Amino acid sequence: MEAPAAAHSQAESAQDGVSAQITVNSPEQMQELGRRLAELLRAGDLVMLNGELGAGKTTLTRGLGVGLGVRGAVTSPTFVIARVHPSLGGGPPLVHVDAYRLGGGLDEMEDLDLDVSLSDSVIVVEWGEGKVEELTEDRLHLVIHRAVGDTTDEVRHVTVTGLGRRWAAADLTVLAA
Repeated sequence: MEAPAAAHSQAESAQDGVSAQITVNSPEQMQELGRRLAELLRAGDLVMLNGELGAGKTTLTRGLGVGLGVRGAVTSPTFVIARVHPSLGGGPPLVHVDAYRLGGGLDEMEDLDLDVSLSDSVIVVEWGEGKVEELTEDRLHLVIHRAVGDTTDEVRHVTVTGLGRRWAAADLTVLAA
């Protein structure tokens, strides 16, 4: 795999957490970013993904699934809201949620029992901003920026912010390796 043009990766101490900027040049690199991110994750982690339609949220989650060694093809759960991918080894299952069609906050997501799943799973929520923050103070928030409009530009700028005690000392720059 070609190295991401992510020599443009810097860690900075954000006011509310530790943050890194990563540039990704292709879908393959986005999937590889997910695989590398999986190496940092453990049961009980919440990952929130935000970005325009087509930004690469599901592609990144597909890489997470590879890195976590879970069963089943990771595809967008838009119409089923959530998919659970059990571990093929001893790792945590991946719970992949698409909150795009859900309007309200955590109350509307209560039927998914994410609070019950959180302690033994890695939970990834696409479009989760303003909806799942109440699950835990410790979470990773990834925002994927891409060119909008009629473009074939594959470049994505990913901002990864670790919030809470769990991520306070994390070196997120390893994601750009």
